[in-house]
Amino acid sequence: MDSVSIKEVELTRKRVIMRVDYNVPLTQDGLINDDSRIKATIPTIRYLQDRKASVILVSHLGRPKGRDSRFSLKPVKEHLEKLLEQEIIFAEDLFSEETEKISQNLKPGDIMLLENIRYYPGEEENSPILSEAISRLGDIYVNEAFSASHRAHASTYGVPSILPGYAGLSLEQEVDYLTLVRDNPNRPMVLVLGGAKVLDKLGIIDKLLPGVDVLIIGGGMCFTFLKALGVNIGKSILEEDKIEVAREIYNRAQKEGKKILLPIDVVVSPSLAPDSTGEIIDVRKMRNGDMGLDIGPQTVKLYTEEILKAATIFWNGPMGVFELDAFWEGTRGVLEAFKESRAVKIAGGGDTLSAITKGNAHTYFTFLSTGGGASLELLEGKDLPGISVLRKKEKSGE
Repeated sequence: MDSVSIKEVELTRKRVIMRVDYNVPLTQDGLINDDSRIKATIPTIRYLQDRKASVILVSHLGRPKGRDSRFSLKPVKEHLEKLLEQEIIFAEDLFSEETEKISQNLKPGDIMLLENIRYYPGEEENSPILSEAISRLGDIYVNEAFSASHRAHASTYGVPSILPGYAGLSLEQEVDYLTLVRDNPNRPMVLVLGGAKVLDKLGIIDKLLPGVDVLIIGGGMCFTFLKALGVNIGKSILEEDKIEVAREIYNRAQKEGKKILLPIDVVVSPSLAPDSTGEIIDVRKMRNGDMGLDIGPQTVKLYTEEILKAATIFWNGPMGVFELDAFWEGTRGVLEAFKESRAVKIAGGGDTLSAITKGNAHTYFTFLSTGGGASLELLEGKDLPGISVLRKKEKSGE
């Protein structure tokens, strides 16, 4: 990537302000449901500690309106202490003299976690006052929150505008792998898209299609494409206002010599409920009362054939309502294809990662992007403020 890596910096006795994304799901009891975002930052934390730096962690959690204990990072602190087997200093108030004094006295290897940065309204407004207050705590800045880098907030843009800013180990990987998919994939390149909405994927399709050899479509979005081709989709999810767009994408793919695959069989049910059971039918035999909720086994076989021929694969979006076991088999089947594939395999998106977790399939992939909206924007060729600010500092010679 273009930004300067933390690997190129002298870190001894430096106080490193590290922006992380610990916006993790919590139970009502304050327990963490999914700690993958926390674990993803540990290699960079260890890297900094091994080089005799101290670490000041900055994160948001949810969208609190002022100080709200439901959005406190205290549960994250406790969880991180267990993962690192180390005590972590927790700073309740960024603006207190005590917090600044603690930061000045941090020893190599020490870690301090600031309370939820969104407790301060200046965060999302990129307030110079808040940016300056955070900056006073450290010597250099490291971005390890790729998933928050598409926002020009105080902690992602304001602070690295003041301090020397560098890319963390995970952020580097995110940018490198996603840029590879976008700009220079090994061919054949297969793009596997699912999820509910065509709208969410328009930017990716538009940007990536020139470098794609095969476009595979599943999930709820496939029914808008099928409808555009004149197929009766019964009561399946449909974006009425995207039918023409879907038709244009299909025609464009064919005109440019791309293979575009849609389901040939589907799993249907009269309704979506926890106790729903599925029926496998040919996609062209769907009835008015049918709701398509997964791809069928023949479609899995068709998709698998193309996945196994690929040199590069990017997957975003499950193949069906995978949360219910009755409609999990399509996504599970595609995961099995990824397991067998020897391609560079990259997956991203919240539901996609949840499906991978359900299938215990993390090791099937070369890289898993936790970037969410930031991943999509980077793939679409958009500028990410939290990354471009690191490049600007480098070019300005600061």
